[in-house]
Amino acid sequence: EKEERAKIKAVKERLKSRSERLKELQGVFNRFIRLRDKNLPCISCGRYHQGQWHAGHYRSVGACPELRFNEDNVHKQCSVCNNHKSGNVIEYRINLVAKIGVERVEFLERKDHLP
Repeated sequence: EKEERAKIKAVKERLKSRSERLKELQGVFNRFIRLRDKNLPCISCGRYHQGQWHAGHYRSVGACPELRFNEDNVHKQCSVCNNHKSGNVIEYRINLVAKIGVERVEFLERKDHLP
């Protein structure tokens, strides 16, 4: 029975779709970002608070999927800024320039990223 479960698990793993694999990878990447930035405030509002933290994208995955896993593009962000303020992008950019520099932010803002 243990061998049977292992076989079934292996088959399920092989049958995963691209979107399922991306979802898993996104979860791991988001945890990495939250750990990397654990002692930092929200990239947008600059607040430290109790509550849910997200790995907020400066350039959204929908607008620029090729930057989905770019570490410069994703930073710890409070759920209020990410969800209720649509990313609070103006403040995000100001604080992002302070954190990584204008050259790296301008690289993210370019339109010619390779997929």
